[in-house]
Amino acid sequence: MDVLLYSLGAVALAGGVLLGASARVVQQIERGVVFRLGRAQTQPRTPGFTMLIPFVDRMKRVNMQVVTMPVPAQDGITRDNVTVRVDAVVYYRVIDPLNAVVQVQDYGFAIAQVAQTSLRSIIGKSDLDELLSNREHLNQGLEVMLDSPAASWGIEIDRVEIKDVALPDSMKRSMSRQAEAERERRSRIITADGEFQASQRLSEAATVMAATPAALQLRLLQTMVEVAAEKNSTLVLPFPVELLRYFEAVATDLSTPPRGQASAEDTAIPPSPPAVREPHEASG
Repeated sequence: MDVLLYSLGAVALAGGVLLGASARVVQQIERGVVFRLGRAQTQPRTPGFTMLIPFVDRMKRVNMQVVTMPVPAQDGITRDNVTVRVDAVVYYRVIDPLNAVVQVQDYGFAIAQVAQTSLRSIIGKSDLDELLSNREHLNQGLEVMLDSPAASWGIEIDRVEIKDVALPDSMKRSMSRQAEAERERRSRIITADGEFQASQRLSEAATVMAATPAALQLRLLQTMVEVAAEKNSTLVLPFPVELLRYFEAVATDLSTPPRGQASAEDTAIPPSPPAVREPHEASG
């Protein structure tokens, strides 16, 4: 009886050991690639509870989440012979766990190496201005260069982003001087345009005032009001020549009689000549 109990206990213990060796739980974010006697099974194990054949099956877990992989900064020379240091970040995920395990030894390390070589290649094919201002196009180029080998490994490149472009100090100073010169050029152009427009307005105003001298007199009076508002004790005003000409023309108009009308001197009665006395009358 004791031998039978011991035998049943041993069988139960062996069954528990076998069950523990064969039972597996696959997480939601994982897929399990099973190798049976060294041969990979075509269908990966889905999330949940799964059973393996003890000492026959071996399961490798593959993470299906999007992986964020920083690319170390790479030194390179641009097409216009500027030394730069560029780093990037790659977002990828596994879409075929069987190929990711079978086709490449370590897909994460492989993607990192391809990303570094592709980044150096992009640096050599681009100008400095493209690296600084047209990163979207360079990101697309990097994504295409990474996607070609990654597709055969069961990897999908989600996106690639260039993070930073480090320039030498001498180049930074040169770019600073260039930007300062550009701002100075724009400032001078804006100032010149303002002066040109102001001169046009002043020319138009001068034309109007020349045609209407009264407008010049009104402008002078307005200037006097503005200056007097400052509470000055002494007010010195230039007297424009045009205003003198205006007053002279008005005086001339007032002194000239209308056409067809004689002046007061012309209509006055001339004085009568003095009377001449006869000589004999004077002697008598």
